[in-house]
Formats: sequence, structure tokens, C-alpha cells
Amino acid sequence: MKLIIAIVNDEDVHHLIEDLTKSKFMVTKLATTGGFLKSGNTTLLIGVDDEKVDQVIGIIKDNCETRKQTITSTTPISGAAGVFIPYPVEVRVGGATIFVVDIEKHVKL
Repeated sequence: MKLIIAIVNDEDVHHLIEDLTKSKFMVTKLATTGGFLKSGNTTLLIGVDDEKVDQVIGIIKDNCETRKQTITSTTPISGAAGVFIPYPVEVRVGGATIFVVDIEKHVKL
């Protein structure tokens, strides 16, 4: 048995969970926050038999595309304490980070 830990963008998670549950996979959803953009992410925990790992990864790939997004960043003005100028920055968001780990024991009570 494997535990799939998938970290996905909040914008992608709704359709992803729908597709996973339609395919009879049980999912635990955890609200998390990304460190770089300080934006909302969702971490999914999915326990599956070894032969189902590729199927789950395929569903995640189908639902979590990487895309470009413009955010506003601030830069301090030199010589002016506490004064910042906002400017747009294009970053890549979406996609998924997936970890697959072996499960030594699984108990469901």
C-alpha cells in the first residue's frame, strides 16, 4: 500500500477531489499555505494499493495544470523608510507536488 501526498493549488482542488471520488478513491483534505507566494494550497492524503498509484497521479495531472499569474510585489524606495512601490510580477502557479511513500501498516477502525 502507498500513501500519496499531493500539494495542489486551491483553484484546482475542487475538480480534482470530484474526479478522485468518482474513481472510488478516498481523499483526506488539509488546508495548507505555500511558503513562496503565501497563497492557499490544499494537501491531499490518498491511500491506495500499489497498482493504483499511476491512476491517481494521472487524475492529478489532468486536473492540476501549471499556469502563469500576475501578482503584485512591493519594492522599498531607497532612502525612504517604510515607502514601498507595488509592481506586477508574473509567476507560475498551479501544478502539483506529489510524494508517494510506502505504508508499513494500515488500520481502519
